[in-house]
Amino acid sequence: MSEPNAEAFIAALWDNQSDIELEKIGRYFKSGRGEYGEGDRFIGVRMGTVFQLAKQFVAMAPDEIEKLLESDIHEARAGAVSIMAKQYGLKKTSEARRGELAALYLRRHDRINNWDLVDLGAPQVLGAWLRDKDRAVLYELARSDTLWERRTAMFATMAFIRLRQFDDIMAIAEILVDDPQDLINKVVGGMLRTVAMHDKPLVEAFLERHAATMPRTALRYAIEHFSPEERAGWLRRKAR
Repeated sequence: MSEPNAEAFIAALWDNQSDIELEKIGRYFKSGRGEYGEGDRFIGVRMGTVFQLAKQFVAMAPDEIEKLLESDIHEARAGAVSIMAKQYGLKKTSEARRGELAALYLRRHDRINNWDLVDLGAPQVLGAWLRDKDRAVLYELARSDTLWERRTAMFATMAFIRLRQFDDIMAIAEILVDDPQDLINKVVGGMLRTVAMHDKPLVEAFLERHAATMPRTALRYAIEHFSPEERAGWLRRKAR
């Protein structure tokens, strides 16, 4: 493939369209009226197939990736973010191109508008870019009125785990600990659970402050790997 582009990618999606898969997707993603993905359009392509296509189109230029992001087809946008993540991770990708990809993620966050799209790119593109840079943008996103931007703020910090840099993770969890959205509660709890695998006292100190009032979903996720006795103790605090 000489010049991979958005038009060819979307054509490849249609070549792999399945009505059976579309029915499955309809049960999995909440795109009905009043749900978080209201209006999102799926055509019925397995995500495994989307990711395989992303490998084939990994050399796509940022302007063509942006065209994919502009598509109303969910699988096209998933492909766009997957291409961004795969391209970012290539050893041959220049620092300048990585900066372009991170900037594109932020600039077109309006098109990264479902949980799977955030999860495909937040750590692998934005978080990876911020490993050795100022992270103020994550705090701006954490305070956003937009659900998906708040999810990005928390999930992007996964990129800092291997560096054993937990300060931003815990600070953003503090901002989002009382978030009303279940999709935020899950990622906050999930990040606390991950930090606890490396620094359990740090997470326990957080729970001392918040266990009684934080959403139950976040608490359950955070203590998932604690002993049964510890889990029961923290849940009793929530019950009180």
